[in-house]
Amino acid sequence: MMTTQVQTTPAMKAEAKELSFYYGGTGQALKSISLGLADRHATALIGPSGCGKTTFLRCLNRMHDLYPGNRYAGSVVLYPDGINIVDHTIDPIEIRMRVGMVFQKPNPFPTSIYENVAYGMRIRGSMTRSDLASVVEQSLKDAALWPEVKDRLHSLAYNLSGGQQQRLCIARALATGPEMLLFDEPTSALDPTATARIEELVTELKQRVTIVIVTHNMQQAARVSDYTAFMYEGELVECDRTHKIFTNPANKLTEEYITGRFG
Repeated sequence: MMTTQVQTTPAMKAEAKELSFYYGGTGQALKSISLGLADRHATALIGPSGCGKTTFLRCLNRMHDLYPGNRYAGSVVLYPDGINIVDHTIDPIEIRMRVGMVFQKPNPFPTSIYENVAYGMRIRGSMTRSDLASVVEQSLKDAALWPEVKDRLHSLAYNLSGGQQQRLCIARALATGPEMLLFDEPTSALDPTATARIEELVTELKQRVTIVIVTHNMQQAARVSDYTAFMYEGELVECDRTHKIFTNPANKLTEEYITGRFG
């Protein structure tokens, strides 16, 4: 299959180069993926279930390291410093500070709203109480949640609605000042109103950080992304500007997926 790459204008924030991934005991899940991710733009990953979208996403912040036997080949270069994210000598905790992740279902910690957001900063090291409070407030504002929770910061996060919990998870990811944010089907468990709020938030955030979002929702990909990459059976079939992918894809397989002939 043809592999294509996002053009160098705008500048890339990260670039997978011949990236392959192997789950321990179950074989190869990604096959020589080469893909550039544009700085301060949103890239959507689409494709049928099991095609490798989430596997690729989790390579970008070393989530696969949490399970023994998994193996990377190739590289993922993070700019501007040019480090290889998947190099085993690079601390995965530091990578996860720079590349935050929001999961399919909201996963707040069983503690207060405040402590959920403060978590990453506490791991990073010493910070005065006033500075920490300032980071928590700004992160909640950036996640469009501050007006709804400012008077109950010490209440349990579990008391929030599903949509609020997901925005809290976004605030938690933002608190460490990431350069990239990864979203793994972030609205699949939410109602239409909460989904719209998250999509609005993604549109706002991509002005400041690089976004990569996995979605099964073609309309969502069209609404929030600047680039769309179509994956199939562990390979990158095609990547281009979103409007080009949805109106005039270069690959017949892409067209068949987008028009609902399979998937």
